[in-house]
Amino acid sequence: MIKKELIDFFRAVISERLDAEKKNRPVKFIEYPVFNAGDSEFTDFVIKNKSGFDEVMILLLALVPHVLPDFLNNLVLAYFPAGGDFPQFGGVKGKNHRSVLPTGETVLFVLAGSDLERRAEVARVFDEGHLFARKNILYLDNVEKGEPRMAGKLILEDDYIDLFTTGKISKPRLSADFPAERISTGLEWTDLVLQEKTLDGIREIEIWLKHNETLLTDWNLRNKIKPGFRVLFYGPPGTGKTMTACLLGKYTNRDVYRIDLSTVVSKYIGETEKNLSKLFDKAANKDWILFFDEADAIFGKRTGVRDAHDKYANQEVSYLLQRIENHAGLVILASNMKGNIDPSFTRRFNSIIEFENPGSRERMNLWQNYIPKGKLDESVQIREIAHKYDITGANIVNAIHFAGLRTFEKKSIRISKNDLLEGIEKEYLKEGKIFLKG
Repeated sequence: MIKKELIDFFRAVISERLDAEKKNRPVKFIEYPVFNAGDSEFTDFVIKNKSGFDEVMILLLALVPHVLPDFLNNLVLAYFPAGGDFPQFGGVKGKNHRSVLPTGETVLFVLAGSDLERRAEVARVFDEGHLFARKNILYLDNVEKGEPRMAGKLILEDDYIDLFTTGKISKPRLSADFPAERISTGLEWTDLVLQEKTLDGIREIEIWLKHNETLLTDWNLRNKIKPGFRVLFYGPPGTGKTMTACLLGKYTNRDVYRIDLSTVVSKYIGETEKNLSKLFDKAANKDWILFFDEADAIFGKRTGVRDAHDKYANQEVSYLLQRIENHAGLVILASNMKGNIDPSFTRRFNSIIEFENPGSRERMNLWQNYIPKGKLDESVQIREIAHKYDITGANIVNAIHFAGLRTFEKKSIRISKNDLLEGIEKEYLKEGKIFLKG
C-alpha cells in the first residue's frame, strides 16, 4: 500500500500549485520524501527504475483515483469553493467514477503550471521511448480527432494498480479484453514420452529461455537480433504439443497462456486486429509463453484477393506476422499439419518441431507411465498391446480412464484385458480406424 507520508507529500505539491496559481505567485519548494527499499511496492518500483520527481508525481496522479476516489475533487474545491470552470487543471469524469479522473493536462498543470518550456519537458514523459511506454506501465488514452493529445485520460495499467495497492499482480482471466487462458500441468518431464529428434528441438527452446537475456545484454546484441523466439509445433492431436508448452512454463517459472482463437477472430472488419492488439499489449514485458493452439485457423495460407473479405483476411495475417515478430517473448504455434500454415510465416520461425505419433517403444513407455502400479491384471501383456495398437499418448490416457472406471464399477481391484481393449476400441472408433481385437 501507498504510505501516508507519500500521500501527504503528493497533496502538498498539488495544493502548492493550486495556491500559487490562485494568487499568481511562484511555486514554493516542497521537500522530496526519502524512498527506502522495502517500504512498499511503490517505493521499491521507484528505487529500481530510478524514477525522478516527475515520474513519481505522474504515477501518483494515475494511481490516486483507485486509492482515494475523492482526492483530486476535494483539493480543487478547497481552492475554488464556489466551483466554476478551471480548465487549466484538466481532468474528466468517468461513466461510473463520480470524481475527477486526471488527464495529461492535469499532469502539465501540476508539474509545470503555465511555464511553456517546462510543459514541453514534462510532456516528453509520454514519448514512446520513455520507460512508461516501453514497459507498458502508463499512457494517455486516445482523444477525439482534433482534440489536444494531453486531454487524454491518464491510465495506469491494471498490473501496476494491483501491485501498488495489493502488493501482487493478479493473473488475467479469459475475457473479451484478454482472449487467452492460463494453462498448467501437474505432470513432469518424465511423463512426456517423445521421439529423440522432438526432444532435441525442445532442448533448443529451453536453452533460449535460459540464456537469451544474458546473451543480448552481455554481448550487446539487443539491437542486432530480433526479439523473441517463434516456434511451430506440428503433428497429430494427442502427441504432446500442449503438454510440452505447459512443461516449458513449469520448469522455467513462466505462465503459459493458450489463446482462444474463437474469441480472437471476428467477422467484423478490424476487430481481429483489436483483439490481438489487446493480447500482445498485455503480454509485453512479461515472461509469459503464448501458445496458439490449432493456429492454422488464423495463421493459415493467405488467399488470392477476390473480394473485400479476402483483402481484410490477408491484412489480419500480415498484422499477426508483425506483432509476433516484434514480441520479445516465446510464442508457440501448434498445428495438426505443417502444410496448413502460410509458407511466408514458416520462414519466420526460429524452430519447427514435429510431434510424431509414438512408435511401439514410446507407446510402451507411455503405458508404463500412466497405468498405476499393481492395478493391471496379470493376463494383460502391455508390450504386446503397445506393439499392436497404434495410438497416441492422449488415446492411451483415455483408454486407461475408461478401463479404470469399469474396474471400479465392477468392484474389482485390477484392470482386466477386456476392459482395456474396449477402451482402446473406443479410441479407434473416434478416429474412424478399424479395430482388430485379439
